[in-house]
Amino acid sequence: MRKKVLVLGSNFGGLTAALAVQRELHGDVEVTVLSPESRFVFNPSLIWLPFGKRRPVDITFPVEPTFTSHGIDFVNVAAAEIDADHKRVRSVTGTWYGYDYLVIATGYRNRLDAVPGLVEHGVTITTLDDAVRAGERWRRFLDRPGDVVVGAAPGAGCFGAAYEFLFNMSYRLKKAGLTQRVKLSYVTAEPFLGHFGIGGLPHGESLLGMFLKRQQIEARLGAAIQHVAADAVVLADGTELPSAYSMIVPPFVGQQVTRAATALDPDDKGYLPVRPTYQSEKFDDVYVVGIAAAVEVPWQTAVPVGIPKTGYPTEVQAHTAARNIAAQIRGEAPEHRKTFADIRAVCVMDAGNNGVIILADKMLPPRKHGLLIPGPQAHALKLGFEKYFLWKARHGYVQLP
Repeated sequence: MRKKVLVLGSNFGGLTAALAVQRELHGDVEVTVLSPESRFVFNPSLIWLPFGKRRPVDITFPVEPTFTSHGIDFVNVAAAEIDADHKRVRSVTGTWYGYDYLVIATGYRNRLDAVPGLVEHGVTITTLDDAVRAGERWRRFLDRPGDVVVGAAPGAGCFGAAYEFLFNMSYRLKKAGLTQRVKLSYVTAEPFLGHFGIGGLPHGESLLGMFLKRQQIEARLGAAIQHVAADAVVLADGTELPSAYSMIVPPFVGQQVTRAATALDPDDKGYLPVRPTYQSEKFDDVYVVGIAAAVEVPWQTAVPVGIPKTGYPTEVQAHTAARNIAAQIRGEAPEHRKTFADIRAVCVMDAGNNGVIILADKMLPPRKHGLLIPGPQAHALKLGFEKYFLWKARHGYVQLP
């Protein structure tokens, strides 16, 4: 009888894991994906959506046809309970799904309550719906412009998106002829510019400082946001930054289903501890990839700073998990290992018509190599990569780089 692999989630981690394990075993396995989302969302492009440079249809595709064409069952429903002791998962509709191996790739939730007033008076761009709302607010802003604050809240880990939105905002203000009328500020929990939640890279601080100075952007470093008001962003030290448009990246937390999975020992954010194989620390047949996997932060900062786990790192984790599941099904030991810290840092930071290519041999220090390459080629590369990745993912070609 063929083994059953159950995957929770259908975006970067879930899509990659499901297709990769099916490919590793040449289809000799039953793979089922449970996900509340029917569409894959290319999150890196959400920075463009508020400015009308992308529509939701441009950066999404339905996942069921992709899974079906590769012999994978897709159930468009959320998981409500993980019963690891009995190797089964209950959906929100009450149906139980058994498994031989489980991959948890449930992604993140915005912890919006960490930034009081953000829901009422500000916007964020970390989900498709949020980016759509940010676009609606942007169009209203153009009718009544004022100062703008872009920020990353304490505990946030997605600093790349904050920087990208900041520089795209600067570019759009210039295109709209508003540069001289609008003061643009950046508020971040980072202890220095270019920390990115990965400890920084050589010359990153000076490079980003040059970007901000050239575009007349004022930065507040190591800052905690107390709340977002209707007309200002108020910092913990009492500083009020006037703002008619406030975009704040909040911290992420795990989904409720992982927070409730006490047998898997979730941390206070709902993330699950894993081994370098991406097996749960407690169950050999449970794997956790992407945001859902807990990562130890190797530093302490005055204001808490998270770690970026989306995109490329998630893909690497999903492939590692798939290889190990395939090995176990073949009766072999799960020997493929890749700690989060040892995953390469590969990122293209867009800045409107400019940008920075970020490369490093390891995600977290100590490193041997780290490089930032500024220039308009970064913008062109990001545009090209978007098209390539969506084509690759839509057709299920996860084996391609």
